[in-house]
Amino acid sequence: MKTRGRIIAFLLLIVVFAASIGTTAQSVVSNIKLGLDLQGGFEVLYQVEPLKKDGPKVTEKMVTDTSTALLNRINVLGVSEPNIQVEDGNRIRVQLAGVEDQESARELLSTQANLSFRDVDDNLMLDGSDLKEGGAKDTFDANGRPIVTLTLKDPSKFADVTQQISQKPVGKNLLVIWLDFEEGVDSFAKEASKANPKFVSSPTVDERINSTGVEINGAFTVEETKSLAGVLNAGALPVKLIETYSTSVGAQFGEKALQSTIFAGVIGTILVSLFMLLYYRLPGLVAVITLGVFVYLNLLVFELINGVLTLPGIAAIVLGIGIAVDANIITAERIKEELRIGQSIKVAFQNGAKDSFSAIFDAHITSLLASVVLFYFGTSSVKGFATTLIISILVSFLTAVWGSRILLGLLVNSGFFDGKPWLFGVKKSTIHPAEDNYSTLDLPTKFDRFDFVKFRNKFFTASIAFLVLGMILLGVFRLNLGIDFTSGTRVEILSEDSLTKEEITSYLKSIDHPSEDIVISGDKQEIGVIRYAEDFSQEEINGLKSTIKKEYGVAPNISTVSPTIGRELAKNALYALIFASIGIIIYTAFRFEWKMGIAAIVSLLYDAFFMIAVFSVFRLEVDITFIAAILTIVGYSINDTIVTFDRIRENMKRSKKIETEEELASIVNKSLRQTLGRSVNTVLTVVFVVVALLVFGAESIQNFSLALLIGLISGTYSSIFIAAQLWFVLKKRELKKRGAIDVEADENSKKWGSDEPVV
Repeated sequence: MKTRGRIIAFLLLIVVFAASIGTTAQSVVSNIKLGLDLQGGFEVLYQVEPLKKDGPKVTEKMVTDTSTALLNRINVLGVSEPNIQVEDGNRIRVQLAGVEDQESARELLSTQANLSFRDVDDNLMLDGSDLKEGGAKDTFDANGRPIVTLTLKDPSKFADVTQQISQKPVGKNLLVIWLDFEEGVDSFAKEASKANPKFVSSPTVDERINSTGVEINGAFTVEETKSLAGVLNAGALPVKLIETYSTSVGAQFGEKALQSTIFAGVIGTILVSLFMLLYYRLPGLVAVITLGVFVYLNLLVFELINGVLTLPGIAAIVLGIGIAVDANIITAERIKEELRIGQSIKVAFQNGAKDSFSAIFDAHITSLLASVVLFYFGTSSVKGFATTLIISILVSFLTAVWGSRILLGLLVNSGFFDGKPWLFGVKKSTIHPAEDNYSTLDLPTKFDRFDFVKFRNKFFTASIAFLVLGMILLGVFRLNLGIDFTSGTRVEILSEDSLTKEEITSYLKSIDHPSEDIVISGDKQEIGVIRYAEDFSQEEINGLKSTIKKEYGVAPNISTVSPTIGRELAKNALYALIFASIGIIIYTAFRFEWKMGIAAIVSLLYDAFFMIAVFSVFRLEVDITFIAAILTIVGYSINDTIVTFDRIRENMKRSKKIETEEELASIVNKSLRQTLGRSVNTVLTVVFVVVALLVFGAESIQNFSLALLIGLISGTYSSIFIAAQLWFVLKKRELKKRGAIDVEADENSKKWGSDEPVV
């Protein structure tokens, strides 16, 4: 009965999961807001400056009022849930996803519009301050022509003004309405009067008008009256907005990126699932089930926190699948070890789950540290990537530790699988009889012939040689920095047909925007990427977008970065790497010992330099997502190192006291051999996902995916041949200094916060 009951409970949970996900998934997905890189739109970062050089200093209230005014203007566009953030006290970041007419929207944001009512002698009678808040409305006159109506605050004041004007001679009894636009962005006024761009209309006043209603008519379109009403309701901006960064994404680009990246994620997930099923079998089946729950919960949490899902965010979810699988692999490998020493399936499950917890916990925490640092120092899409990765790590711990163990526990404790170790990936020929009293730490491995410690100096020499070579090559080739770090303008052209560099070069010359920095990319060579050293103005961007759209039928993606922002991004990237390293050292020292923390950081810095050197040699563009990739590897590749150190610590405890260098070397070798299979499998599953992103993912995350792939390979190498070996060298010096290492005394001393033995 118990057997049947637990199997039924397992099946019921699967049915509940399937029913819950199946009935709500579509709603959850449809409610998630997509970033501008997935549905088109634009992002702009404004530096807030005083209106005049000798004007009052910009205050926090002025910045807040400006952001409110911008929001009022955006509401006119009908944009759903715009994102406006105040940054660093004097900057405002505006993100508008799904905007079709990006040119008008950007113009509307930064336009300074001051309304004034004057007589024919240019005497000021009324101005924008007399307009009632929200009093401008777009409507139609009796003939169906678009107009703007105004509601004034004080009808008596308007009555006095009209009284004065009505008494003037015929021809001079005019109330002249002006809109004073900032130079260069006065398209609304230009449409109103070709002769004078600031003139709107001049109605004749024949009598005193005791009313709050005023009508503005002119040669307006419906869109122009909507925008004009929005500008008037927002009022004149109290400051000047200097554009320091901007990026715009066409709707076609966004749709293409979304489809290709989701497809890549599906392919990667299928490959990981097949591997887990074939290699780990029953635990693999449970892992596949929890992976489905993992993806669903990620999206659900993202919807609940009202997050904006970006292209790097999808990559973070896909990468999170690798993190979740890693936890399942650690547990499955521990269970296999217990089965190989003759334990029953129930005991093997209990011991494996217990022994794997510390490694899983430490690996997740170190990855989380790097993600939090990335979130703090990141901007825009990088911050979105970090947010999604943080959610993925937390959900991974929930599903891979708690969820997987509940499901696998039901199957194991049912007794139905007793005596069937092959369902856990264990061959009967590899099982030692229980009476042999084998320990999991004594099990032979496929790698027993490798003596890692013996050849440590060769590993160090090879690694140092590569570092020196990398420095030389980096000095020669230097980094191919993107506009994120060098400033300038980046233009992406999308074509239905294949493009050539010669074709783009000729076309750019014909429109007076020549460039020598042109790269053709895309599966069908349909994307042209052009870089300019100068930072294009808003007018240049608008003109270029219109011109290219007429030629190729699709609005291009255009990004601009000022030198100030480029320098700050580089500085923040360096800070992020430093603080992530410090955090990992502190945590590793707290959980293990400081020597392991130092060894881990040295290997991670090696990984980072390895990626930088490869990108330099192959002239791959380094942008802000490259920094995200480095910090992701900092958080992820340390998993291998942490798992290895966890096994070293376990083997050390068993030894109790180490008196010779040979004993210490034996512990390091044994730990590396015991964890190498798990490291290879873990990296292999993540490589499946990353390669899928690289091959099938969107063009804009190709370099990001490649950096992850390089980092994963380098991380596996460094954890085995650098981190563990460096720890051995540091520990060997301690052994020579102390004569012997009393492991039990050292463990007790850690309770008091010391790494020295208790006397």
